[in-house]
Amino acid sequence: MVSSDTMIPRIVVAAPSSGAGKTTVAVGLMAALRRAGHTVAGFKVGPDYIDPGFHAVATGRPGRNLDPMLSGEERVAPLFAHGSAGADIAVVEGVMGLYDGALGTEGYSSTAHVSKLLQAPVVLVVDASAAGRSVGAVVQGFVAFDTGVRIVGVILNKVGSDRHEAEVRAGVAPTGVPVLGVLRRDTRLTVPSRHLGLIPADEQRDQASAAVDAAAELVRQGVDLEAFIAAARAAAPLDVTAWDPASEVSPAEEGRPVIAMAGGPVFSFRYTETAELLTAAGAEVVTFDPLHESLPEATAALYLGGGFPELHAEALSDNIALRNQVAAEIAAGLPVVAECAGLLYLCRELDGHQLTGVLPAVGQMTSRLTLGYRTAIAASTTAIFDEGRRVHGHEFHRTTVEFDEDVTAAWYLPTGQEGYARAQIHASYLHLHWTATPDVPARFVAAARVHAGLEK
Repeated sequence: MVSSDTMIPRIVVAAPSSGAGKTTVAVGLMAALRRAGHTVAGFKVGPDYIDPGFHAVATGRPGRNLDPMLSGEERVAPLFAHGSAGADIAVVEGVMGLYDGALGTEGYSSTAHVSKLLQAPVVLVVDASAAGRSVGAVVQGFVAFDTGVRIVGVILNKVGSDRHEAEVRAGVAPTGVPVLGVLRRDTRLTVPSRHLGLIPADEQRDQASAAVDAAAELVRQGVDLEAFIAAARAAAPLDVTAWDPASEVSPAEEGRPVIAMAGGPVFSFRYTETAELLTAAGAEVVTFDPLHESLPEATAALYLGGGFPELHAEALSDNIALRNQVAAEIAAGLPVVAECAGLLYLCRELDGHQLTGVLPAVGQMTSRLTLGYRTAIAASTTAIFDEGRRVHGHEFHRTTVEFDEDVTAAWYLPTGQEGYARAQIHASYLHLHWTATPDVPARFVAAARVHAGLEK
């Protein structure tokens, strides 16, 4: 492992609840800081893939997640140090309300939990659109709720007028928490805000850039950036050694098998550390777009991450050459890991559109949202997992998969069996953060080496 810069300025952007505008504010801060000449590292608390995509647009660096439930709380600070390498300030966007964590816990995996693990100060974004002096009571309540969380500033969002601003400021003043910024209601952000919450940046690059620019300008006009930077610089030294993928896996001495990683607008849900671990384990990771391209030359394994294939089912189906190629290669033993969108792509069809047919199954869009953390146990032994292996993952989908016949499941979940597994295939709805299971990418690369003829 390598030593980290333990003094990196850092700050967490949180809110009393979802919908306060913290994504717009966090992205705007990242972009405004970058435009002011800073090298910014952006992070998202929790499993969400969409916001880190906008962080990447705002910072010009990979977006990363910090999730104690998926990676283990002991890895949060090391992963932060790894992702902050080379930056001079780090901005961490929270999730839901400041103290909201995994259900049934006392705030585990909450924004507050992560702020403590990072010893990072917190700026609270408060939606003031429907309140005046009462905003002060909200701020005071959040300050008093957990004195281990250090709230160092407030950004007032959706303020209507000068008179409204004065009233809200008067309510906050007795708390002693400084107001670092005031953002006015701005109809230009209505659509971008919806995009930030719902549509991945990879699906709408031009709109994403416009949304980031609008958020940056809003922050530039309304936030005291120097005060924000000063608050970030007041973070205590963080005694941590940076996470290093090379210390988690041992690459073979010769030969680098090609692992094809699906990308493009459809398969944008994947954690940055996934490719880093595969590379450290000895693979050459090559990203391709299943909407238009074929498998990269000499592909020895295939990683299909998450996304929204239901929005692109017809276009995926139209790439007949790739569908046939994937089916033939997997039938010939190509190792494959598929998560969520990847599971659907391996089905025979999705919403009536033909796909690869690797699995005897049909995918269908529904109105029901399946969302939440899951504790899963591997239902069988494959090249990737041993039967009985316990992992923590996350589900987020509105589709269902119906199998035509009895199959060997990938996982046992509290709700029953899920997914599909056989020797070289592991496909399910479950998203994993492989930093918690570094043997998994190592085994995946080992399987790729065998398929490529580099090992017996």
